[in-house]
This record gives sequence, structure tokens and C-alpha cells, in this order.
Amino acid sequence: MSSTYSISRGDAPFVLSIPHLGTEIPKDLQEHYTNLALTVPDTDWHLDRLYSFADEMGATVIGSRISRYVIDLNRPPSDESLYPGQTTTGLFSDVTFRGEPLYREGRFPDEEEKRRRIQAYWQPYHDALASELERLREKHSRVLLWEAHSIASVLPRLFEGKLPDLNIGTQDGRTADSSVISAVYEVAQASQYSCVANGRFKGGFITRHFGAPEKGIHAVQLEMCQSVYMDETPPFAYATQRAQAVEPTLRKMCRAALDAVVRLGAEG
Repeated sequence: MSSTYSISRGDAPFVLSIPHLGTEIPKDLQEHYTNLALTVPDTDWHLDRLYSFADEMGATVIGSRISRYVIDLNRPPSDESLYPGQTTTGLFSDVTFRGEPLYREGRFPDEEEKRRRIQAYWQPYHDALASELERLREKHSRVLLWEAHSIASVLPRLFEGKLPDLNIGTQDGRTADSSVISAVYEVAQASQYSCVANGRFKGGFITRHFGAPEKGIHAVQLEMCQSVYMDETPPFAYATQRAQAVEPTLRKMCRAALDAVVRLGAEG
């Protein structure tokens, strides 16, 4: 068992990845961060709880223990921008989503420390993902990779106005078969929640890197407004009523995607 991520293995052709679930900043690094940073406000809070139905579906679930403030597992190791020309966050962010400093003055990691963090935290998560996808591809001709994310619904620094509740990303249709994408989007459209496909969020590095329909891996990212299932202000409490309301839609979206992937496998 890794100290940097948690994993629960299933045998269905379904991997649920939650790379921004982690809240841990290692003790030997904490002195470098501001007091605000140590509260890790940009965490994808409670998604393991919200997606607990994935266990019933036989999914393999992997989630980071390490905060994105240490290193962002959903960015390329080269740290090139996934959204050129737009304000976004990098592999090593120096500010929160709202622009507040993460590091004390002079404490931002140097190049040697960046390389260490890639090896210590980024690489193990990606190795585990690759290993699980390979394991399941040996059992199934097609596999679904679902990237679970959430974010505050209003962040003027990153996007205008209020974000749609459900933001489906497949790199403009490149990371999953069209039948998988349509199945997911149809469920979202039929729900009470606002939705968009490949809008502000088109899928991060994990979706883009691992999503390869021609190789049997269909990747879908869902960036969800935190307002639909939790309080967006400290202490970021789980809002049980709202969570219970949205959970059936999430379950249907995942089921629709998985069924579409299985059908593709049956068709050869």
C-alpha cells in the first residue's frame, strides 16, 4: 500500500481516478507554506464519499493522499500548459485558485526539489494508473477511465460567471468513442443540472494521456461544481441532502459510460 495514494481494486472494466482528493502536505514541507495553504482549500473534497457507488460497480478506485499544492498529478511532468492563453494552474502552483500565495517568501521549490516531488509523488500515481489499466485490459477488450474532479462554482480568476454544474471533458472528443461521450452527455442533459461538454474544462493530463480509444481505453473527465454536493466555504462540509440528490445522476452517467464501453467490446 502506497503512502501517497489509496487504491481499491475491482475487476470491472472501470477505473475511477481522483487525483485531487489528497489533503496531505508532508510535515517536512509544511514550514514552506502559508497558513492558508495548509488548509488546502482547493481540494476536490469528499469525492471518494460521493462516488462510493463505484465499489458496487466493480470499479478500481485510486485516489491521491497528497495535496495538489505539493504537486498536481493532473498536469504533465513538463509543466506545459494544457490551456494555452488561459489562466490556469501548473504542476507546481504558487497561488490558490483565487490568487493567494501558497508559499512563504523565498520558499517556492527549486528545480532539484521539483524533480524530487515528481519522482516521490507524481510518478507513483501514474505508474499505478498505468498498471491498473493494463491489468484490466488483459481481462477486457475495452476499459473506462473516469476522472473525477470538483471545483468551486465561481472563480473569477479562472473563468467568467458561474460554471455549469457538470463539465464533461474528452479533449474535444479525442479521448473516448463518440458512443461513450453521447451516453454520458445524454444522462447529464436529462438531469436537473446544467451541463456542458468540452467547455472550459476539456480534460486534464490524465484524461489526455491515458485516453486512447484506438487502444481500448476510453477516458472521460467530469469537473463538477462543488455547490451541488457540499459547502464551498470553510470548513467545506459535505451537504448530505444535495449530495443525495446528485448521486443518482453521477451513478447513471458512470453506468451509461461503462455500458457503452462494454458494448464496444462486444462488437469487437
